Amino acid sequence: MAGFNSVADLKPFKTMWRVKVSIVRLWKQYSAAGGLTIEMVLIDSNGDKIHASVKKELVNHFDHQLEQGKTLTFTNFSLNHSVGSYRTTNHLYKISLLATTRVRSCEALPVGLNGFTPVNFQEVLDGSLNPDFLIDVIRHVVEVSHVEMISVNGKETQKISLELRDLADVRLPMVVWGNFVSDVTNAIQLRGEGRVILVLRFGKIKVWKEDRSVSNAYNVSDVQLNPNMAKVEAFRAMLPADELQLAIVESKPLTVASGVSVKDDFFIHTPRKTIAEMIECRQVEKCIVMCTISAIETDMVFS
Repeated sequence: MAGFNSVADLKPFKTMWRVKVSIVRLWKQYSAAGGLTIEMVLIDSNGDKIHASVKKELVNHFDHQLEQGKTLTFTNFSLNHSVGSYRTTNHLYKISLLATTRVRSCEALPVGLNGFTPVNFQEVLDGSLNPDFLIDVIRHVVEVSHVEMISVNGKETQKISLELRDLADVRLPMVVWGNFVSDVTNAIQLRGEGRVILVLRFGKIKVWKEDRSVSNAYNVSDVQLNPNMAKVEAFRAMLPADELQLAIVESKPLTVASGVSVKDDFFIHTPRKTIAEMIECRQVEKCIVMCTISAIETDMVFS
């Protein structure tokens, strides 16, 4: 697009970038250290995606302009390295909106451009996929457990276990937490004679010893059952005609895809900063810094 930079070209050596993107996912996230922030996943006309954030100081400034599904232009923003274990895209960098960032409405990108890229189950199971990156899944629900109430970080949280299968009948366990549990149970009850197809966007690969599974990851994930999507209908049409019945089973032990650990909670809710951002900080706060040790001083003098 003339006058616009592509998402693939964005690098942190300047701020005067200009992109035309659609917001494919938007959520608000709160942490004690970072306060309330707005998090987004953006996609351009080439299908390339990048994460974007609005810091707490600017939430009120941009909140009314940002909406999931809207196509917007963003001009003048900074870029930082994308790190951590809950990355929404494979882009090396992520966008941070500035007080001087300009956001404008514009004509929409193609409707089908939603960034939904389902993964291969076998790549999850054999460890080919990096669990630091969130994934998309579309699969047939063949097994569901009863709902449980689990204490996660001191709060009672709903949990339900599922087993999903792909077109080759490869099975993958999944655990759904929180408000999405009600969506799953409602879809199961209303399924009639039809098959239940689950779509998970921005799900987390969980690793327990050598076993792998998937689960939703806080507010970033989106879980839908039998959504009106062309890919869902295409997947349903290709399922084997074996009339496999949905099995209702007892709840499974908390091993694979277990609850959110204290370690996971820390890395999700603690803001990440560069060394430059730490130097500019004027208040005491907790943060995560990902860096490389360039040298170690060994010539110490003790008095």
